[in-house]
Amino acid sequence: MALLRRRRRTPIGGETYRDADHALMPIPPTGGLVSAQMRNVEGRPLPGVTVSVIETEGLRRVVTEAVTDPFGFYTAAVPSGSYTLRATLGGYTSLTRDILVGRGDHAALGALTMAADQGSTRPSPGEWVIDDAHSRLGFVARHIALSRVYGQFTRFRGSIQIAEDIEDSSIDVVIDAASIETHNAQRDAHLRSQDFLAVDEHPQLQFSSTRFAIRSGNSWTIDGELSIRGRTNDVRLDTTYLGTQSWNGTRIGATATTSLHREHFTLNWQQMVARGIPVVGSTIQIHLDVQAVLQL
Repeated sequence: MALLRRRRRTPIGGETYRDADHALMPIPPTGGLVSAQMRNVEGRPLPGVTVSVIETEGLRRVVTEAVTDPFGFYTAAVPSGSYTLRATLGGYTSLTRDILVGRGDHAALGALTMAADQGSTRPSPGEWVIDDAHSRLGFVARHIALSRVYGQFTRFRGSIQIAEDIEDSSIDVVIDAASIETHNAQRDAHLRSQDFLAVDEHPQLQFSSTRFAIRSGNSWTIDGELSIRGRTNDVRLDTTYLGTQSWNGTRIGATATTSLHREHFTLNWQQMVARGIPVVGSTIQIHLDVQAVLQL
């Protein structure tokens, strides 16, 4: 199995960096490697770009998909063949390249520049109220390490204050704890009980932001404090701003994800099955899909 070594290169703008002098990754005997570095027009690396390698013939299926590392690099091993590489990131125009990967070869695309999407702007300053009819606060938990349980909170309210300087913006959300729903009445009743949310004593979950930051393009980081069952902890939302639309007012959209550990909020109930496998996983994945309406 062949090995590929990175070499010293000079990128756009004359800035010099040294690649690690070690094996990049093994090259499979029936395939090759694809690599690239994603950058903006200023030549700065773009982390978090979703890069897909897609067959150019047949079903045109996605062979592999991953995100660029903190330095904008992407590398993948694929079977030999013809492909289209597609790169996407919120706030940037999608980029595609046709590539041919031979056996034992390295399709090195070098530095690829992603242009800003001029049709996607930052939200206007003002107060934006979350439209609960077109928003979803969802979560996913593991069950006995075999499957996932999907749920959501169906009643919530919140507002987003967008400042002239986006970093000075803020968000506050209040969630009705009793509105938790997983499409199973017995399980939902258990989640509302003292074993979990204790909704009689703690009827609300609350989130208040402490910091907005723009990572790149339309990728934001929102830090804040989340209170569940009387316990408050810091959380970080990885957020993608989706743009502005006019429909029954002026609306903005965003998606956000984070991971919570139940024990941090004293949600400690647990049972074990054979070989010490927990009934409910410790880590809960949170997925938010939000629309908000500008208040005039």
